[in-house]
Amino acid sequence: MIASKPLTIHYAPFYAGYVGQIPDGADLLALLRSQQVTVAELLAGITEETASSAYAPGKWTIKQVVGHMADTERIFAYRALRLYRGDASPLPGFDQDLYADNGHFDQRSLVSLAQEFFAVRTATLLLLETFGQTAQLDFVGQASGGPITARALAYLIAGHERHHLNILYERYAV
Repeated sequence: MIASKPLTIHYAPFYAGYVGQIPDGADLLALLRSQQVTVAELLAGITEETASSAYAPGKWTIKQVVGHMADTERIFAYRALRLYRGDASPLPGFDQDLYADNGHFDQRSLVSLAQEFFAVRTATLLLLETFGQTAQLDFVGQASGGPITARALAYLIAGHERHHLNILYERYAV
């Protein structure tokens, strides 16, 4: 169990909103498991037509949001793996719009995207379950030009998902 939030010096200020989505004292692994179920249930209730729509011109479709969630979680989990293993190599950032544009998410079914997100989250959980409460959780590396730890990345994964679920609820009215 990753029981405590990361220190603010262990992630770039840009990520504070994601970390702030997670309540103090949360059982992070239990939260990640419950999010997996919540996302599956939410997506099961959305039609293909609705999933192919955006809430405003120039915004992502629901399918692109789900694809983005899976892509970002993969990247964050990979970063967490490297840091937990003590790899100090600086990790580059990524352009989320480039990934969304080249993910071809709108050419896929929502069921396929939901299955992918479920599989990615399962892999993330299996990885994070191997992380002990050791100093390795707080090994500070660099990603996207700022400091980051495996603990922070675990919180970013949960907070990023929560951020996008809130957008789906509020702006897409799902």
